[in-house]
Amino acid sequence: MLGDFSGHPDGEGSVQVQLDPDIRIDTAKVFAVYGKGGIGKSTTSSNLSVAFSKLGKRVLQIGCDPKHDSTFTLTKCLVPTVIDILESVDFHAEELRPSDYVYEGYNGVMCVEAGGPPAGTGCGGYVVGQTVKLLKQHHLLEDTDVVVFDVLGDVVCGGFAAPLQHAERALIVTANDFDSIFAMNRIAAAIQAKAKHYGVRIGGVIANRSVNTDEIDRFNDAVGLKRLAHLPDLDVIRRSRLKKSTLFEMDEAPGLEHARSEYLRLAQMLWDGVEPLDAQPMRDRDIFDFLGFD
Repeated sequence: MLGDFSGHPDGEGSVQVQLDPDIRIDTAKVFAVYGKGGIGKSTTSSNLSVAFSKLGKRVLQIGCDPKHDSTFTLTKCLVPTVIDILESVDFHAEELRPSDYVYEGYNGVMCVEAGGPPAGTGCGGYVVGQTVKLLKQHHLLEDTDVVVFDVLGDVVCGGFAAPLQHAERALIVTANDFDSIFAMNRIAAAIQAKAKHYGVRIGGVIANRSVNTDEIDRFNDAVGLKRLAHLPDLDVIRRSRLKKSTLFEMDEAPGLEHARSEYLRLAQMLWDGVEPLDAQPMRDRDIFDFLGFD
């Protein structure tokens, strides 16, 4: 029964979400998108999902945030979450059909919002695991080429890191500023910790909302990361969110063609396969010194 949102303790001060082998995703290329809160993960994930679909791939995007807004530019609405739907049937999953919680978005991208437990009451990672289990029970992953997990905010516990237990590659979205790079460093550390026990590896960094990438590149060189793509701070990207649209639906505007091309290039690169990165994240004090400005 899914009503218990608790995780399982795994060492002092941490929560480890336990997964059964039968809920792993083994028939699709799986990417988990991370980054500082508000950095543009959902915008990145949705446009990347569309780019994969433009390459002819069957795509499923899974939003992993209680505010369930990952897919609204694809579906043009806030779709009900898996938790909402399960609660409506008193958590009897056998009563559900795929059409109850899977919604088709722009260009055929299939969309699911996992949702989360009531505030302050449990582990969101458990919800992610149960969402994947439900998708497999309904055989929805058998006809999927690409799965994109869009994960909330900074990684601070095992629950936030739960999608890493399903993913092949983790992507980090960052801007060219201290807070974003500091969060990227912590995320890289979380991914490396999961990589000791799961197949996930860091795929690379997506620079977003930044004219320049000098500080991102300097940090990447220092810790062993690599920039895969660069999306400038374009007004058309901001307006696309207001219009509940992906960039591939927007009217022509300055920088739009470049952004579309960058997403298509990134999707093709990820589909072809990127080498795993063995990053060595810095300690908090060291990154403060490294990113200090005169």
